[in-house]
Amino acid sequence: MVAATPLIIAGAAFIVGAKAGLFNIGLEGQLLVGGMAGLIAGFSLPGLPLVIHLPLALAFAFVAGGIWAGFAGWMKVASGAHEVITTIMLNFLALRLVEFLLRHPPVQNPERADPISKSVLDSAALPPILAWLDPSLRVNFGILLALLVALAVGFLLWRTKLGFEIRVMGVSPRAGRVAGMNPARTIILSMVLSGGIAGLAGASLTLGVLGRATPDFTAGLGFEAIAVALLARLHPVGVVFSGILFGALTAGGRYMGVVAGVSIDLVTVIQAVVLLCIAAPVLIKRLYPFIFSSAKEV
Repeated sequence: MVAATPLIIAGAAFIVGAKAGLFNIGLEGQLLVGGMAGLIAGFSLPGLPLVIHLPLALAFAFVAGGIWAGFAGWMKVASGAHEVITTIMLNFLALRLVEFLLRHPPVQNPERADPISKSVLDSAALPPILAWLDPSLRVNFGILLALLVALAVGFLLWRTKLGFEIRVMGVSPRAGRVAGMNPARTIILSMVLSGGIAGLAGASLTLGVLGRATPDFTAGLGFEAIAVALLARLHPVGVVFSGILFGALTAGGRYMGVVAGVSIDLVTVIQAVVLLCIAAPVLIKRLYPFIFSSAKEV
């Protein structure tokens, strides 16, 4: 569950952009920025109670991730720059920004010479939810946050006006314009929401099991979350199950690496095979449509 939490949240973030026809490959950068913003709020505001400090830190993460992704949305609207290019560039920029912050006060831990941040205060840390059962269990409130995010994304996309506009723009931007929708507004809002949710995924790391940040604290989770969302067929409910699957594979791979000396790369191979099995029917149908057409005729 610990490994699945950021994957579920970031996968839901990708779904929001994908439903609007946007390929937000910048999840990694948005996780970095959101996680750092939440962490900074988490150690910079002492004296606040948990019920105020934790939501405030999560809000900082959401806003920071949303603003970061909003740049890509704005550039697409203003100049037609493709979101894949701009978000990849923002990924590198986010990585360098995090490295800079971790090497300078007030973010860097004054007791360390290496690039590592201060630890989050207990009042902003995601509380464990199974400590009463076994103190060694690291499952925290983040998994509940992930489920809430998945439900919220589903409600947004299928029960709100904005969600309807997002889905229409993803299917046919021309139809959306004819219906009086504002494509520029929808694109920017979709990217802001996608980035904000990705920021929450980053905060689930820095406010959760890590409790601090290092230059590579996301460990490529932003890219892995894209695979999680695609495996879920871009559905918020499916992303919960695919996130748990990928999280279990990751956790199991680490355990096998320690106990049996099996390379973690085996997990990557298994994940790729799973995706190929899911994508194969679609690819075959597009490459060899006559097979399906003849089957229908029979």
